[in-house]
Amino acid sequence: MISIIIPTFNEADQILTTIGQVNQTRADEQFEIIIADGGSTDNTAALAKQSGAIVLNSTRKGRAAQMNTGAKQAKGDILYFLHADTVPPKGYLADIKEAVANGYAAGCFMLSFDHSHWFLKANCWFTRFDVDAIRFGDQSLFVTKTAFEQAGGFAEEHIVMEDQELIRRLRKKVRFKIIKKPVITSARKYLENGIYKTQGIFFLIFFLYKFGYSQHKLVRIYKKLMTQNKI
Repeated sequence: MISIIIPTFNEADQILTTIGQVNQTRADEQFEIIIADGGSTDNTAALAKQSGAIVLNSTRKGRAAQMNTGAKQAKGDILYFLHADTVPPKGYLADIKEAVANGYAAGCFMLSFDHSHWFLKANCWFTRFDVDAIRFGDQSLFVTKTAFEQAGGFAEEHIVMEDQELIRRLRKKVRFKIIKKPVITSARKYLENGIYKTQGIFFLIFFLYKFGYSQHKLVRIYKKLMTQNKI
């Protein structure tokens, strides 16, 4: 079984769309949807429950901590971490199972946006390549529960770059697969902050992270530069 784990914080406007797309599977597919909520003040949790998802209240806010909360309660042999504003492609469960059966204990999908700007399309084209600088959580992440636990899960002190940090550790232990199908993620951050500016901020955070800047400094820079700064 695959456990689909979605961290949320005030995602009432998006969560029904995401859960609806996640549910578009074959009748014989075994999966569960776990919403790991970080203390939403809107009706995210209520909407998720009405849609049949398991809703957990994380004791700590932050995607890393919330995803760990979901993973601890997951019943599946495979964990699939998906952002609340991202929907998977058709046949995604079968694609994940096939990758695992072929010896890949972790991996992700390519990326696309729900907006047709040429610059966003160009960025997405590069996500087919196995390059750390373009490997982010919006692409979603699948990993066997065994590999996840052996790697130690997400580092909860990481507020940004938590996906890349885990992937780096996973690569040392298991084979990593990029499935050549795209998830579709919301371009809202790009549209609210400016497409070129937002991409520049993301690359700045990436390089500062690589140069060893602390999470405290990275979060402060991110929040200072981004108008829509929900992390």
